[in-house]
Amino acid sequence: MLSHYLASCKGKRQVKRILPFILLFLSTFLAGCAIFGDPTEVDDTKGWSAERIYQEAEAKMIDKDYDKALRYLQILESRFPNGNYASQAQLEIAYAYYKKSDPVSCVAATERFIKLHPNHPNVDYAYYLKGLASFNERGIIEKATAQEISDRDPKTLKLSFAAFKELTERYPKSRYYKDATQRMVYLVNTLSQHELHVARYYMKRQAYLAALNRAKYVIEYYPNSTSVEEALVISISAYDYMGMDDLKNDTLRILKTNYPENPMVTGKIKEDERVWWKFWESLY
Repeated sequence: MLSHYLASCKGKRQVKRILPFILLFLSTFLAGCAIFGDPTEVDDTKGWSAERIYQEAEAKMIDKDYDKALRYLQILESRFPNGNYASQAQLEIAYAYYKKSDPVSCVAATERFIKLHPNHPNVDYAYYLKGLASFNERGIIEKATAQEISDRDPKTLKLSFAAFKELTERYPKSRYYKDATQRMVYLVNTLSQHELHVARYYMKRQAYLAALNRAKYVIEYYPNSTSVEEALVISISAYDYMGMDDLKNDTLRILKTNYPENPMVTGKIKEDERVWWKFWESLY
């Protein structure tokens, strides 16, 4: 009886010693399964022709199942890299990313297409899609706060403008030329408004030189934008605060010549604006 008990205890101690090794083996085995995927997963495209895969991808796009569409398109491109549908699949991949609101992947896909097919008959669309992706790009904070487009980081807006500009310069007869041109006008106005947004901030902080530089940037680089008038007004005010009367008067003459109906020229200025635009007091 005693010997049986001692043997039982010895067996338990052995189990305790090897138990960690058993657990390590099981975890490693399960991790290996995760890496190599579900062994029961079936490739539903096995044996399909390139045409059928493309049709199925198009059907998923119509159903707005962009993840499944992307999967089919990527399979199509990898399985038939030299087929008739390969280049079209690459362009459709970029569009699917655009519809998924994944601008980074969309831009990467369009740039890849442009690099691989610079003479493709639809390469103008790749430039257009690249511009659209950056045009609509908004960060998480921007989406959550409904931030105005002129308050956003202008980096993506400049990338969008560059893509549309390249499209219009390379393909002036493109079907996307008109829309790209209109978006460029909008982007120029938006970028100039961003500069003024920063200039106003500097004025409030009494950083007049910094505000002046922003205003001058608008006048120099966005001369056809809708923000030039206000840029001149900010410049006049900044010059006045810094006691640079000659430059203030020169800029004021430009404002009068080009914008004779401006409230600061006509004298129709609101009471609460007199503090902001200190230079106005010197005109009495």
